[in-house]
Amino acid sequence: MKPQPFELDVPDSALADLRERLARTRFPDEPPGVKPWKTGTSLSYMKELVPYWKDRFDWRAWEAKLNAFRQYKVRIRDIDLHFIHQPGTGKDPIPLLLSHGWPGSVFEFYKVIPLLTDRFSVVAPSLPGFGLSFAPGQRRLGVEEMADVFAELMTEVLGYKRFGAQGGDWGGFITARLGLMYAERMIGIHMNFLPLPRTFKDPSSEEEKDWAKQLAYWLKEESGYLYIQGTKPQTLAYGLTDSPAGLLGWIGEKFPGWSDSQGNPERAIKRDELLANVSLYWFSGAIGSSFWPYYARLHAEQWPIPAGRTVDVPAGYIEFPKEILRPPRSMASKVFTDIRRWTAVQQGGHFAALEHPEVLAKDVKSFFEGLT
Repeated sequence: MKPQPFELDVPDSALADLRERLARTRFPDEPPGVKPWKTGTSLSYMKELVPYWKDRFDWRAWEAKLNAFRQYKVRIRDIDLHFIHQPGTGKDPIPLLLSHGWPGSVFEFYKVIPLLTDRFSVVAPSLPGFGLSFAPGQRRLGVEEMADVFAELMTEVLGYKRFGAQGGDWGGFITARLGLMYAERMIGIHMNFLPLPRTFKDPSSEEEKDWAKQLAYWLKEESGYLYIQGTKPQTLAYGLTDSPAGLLGWIGEKFPGWSDSQGNPERAIKRDELLANVSLYWFSGAIGSSFWPYYARLHAEQWPIPAGRTVDVPAGYIEFPKEILRPPRSMASKVFTDIRRWTAVQQGGHFAALEHPEVLAKDVKSFFEGLT
């Protein structure tokens, strides 16, 4: 299990194929009289973004940003796992695992990794089945198995006896699962998305009533993607694997919708950041396999943190106001029994490492201070 150095180099032929497909994009219409973005990705925005992707987006520049980090691949449990391993520059750096989610990728971390390496040696894998950790025909993993793979990466491959973990979205699930199953290896866990069950009875406080309203709105208006990806992922994969515009429309809704965009789709996350992420999904062909955690969760008998179990390692959480779900501390403390840090900030959304890397890095550093 010796890691092999890796450098991304997408063939010129793949870039040419992408441009040719984008040139043949056939756009749908949009319901008249409906506010843009209300029914999905805005048509006018897509008509700007598709030609920009085709003619002006510089993939090679973003490829170089990724290649500026130390990257590797290693075989773990039948997965050729891709990961960044950026050594810390300070004295006795803490090993820190960063886990992304969907529809993200390791590109989410390109700004935050340099802000962390004065305190941490950062390990940032592509989730199995995502991006550069995907190969056709590869077996699919749910977040529980991903946590097992990451624990093996950190301890058995990289030799860290104990380490910290941070994550949002599925990365929050993986981070919490590591705290549950590998407590003896964990220095602490930090999350910007809390993986709490989506059902509860009889909210008693105003915070819990607000959480109930958030959840009801989410389930009615924002969870359609979850159910199609979690029930018939293969059907969706045909269109998004064949059409780059279709892929852009599917992912391009989530970045403005889940970030603190305030009506401007590029206020929080820049156009090129979105396109770098979508391009990685396109070139890797991994969109279909990236749906699997949803399928696995919807068909599992229990939540990744099973009912009645608790995560007892030191935990930290940073709440961004435009996060898709923001459970109160009273709910979180029923699952995470040793919350050492709970930070609420005034700006930001779901993609913390892209939107506010300085704020996230500062909170991670403050949480881990003194834990070792």
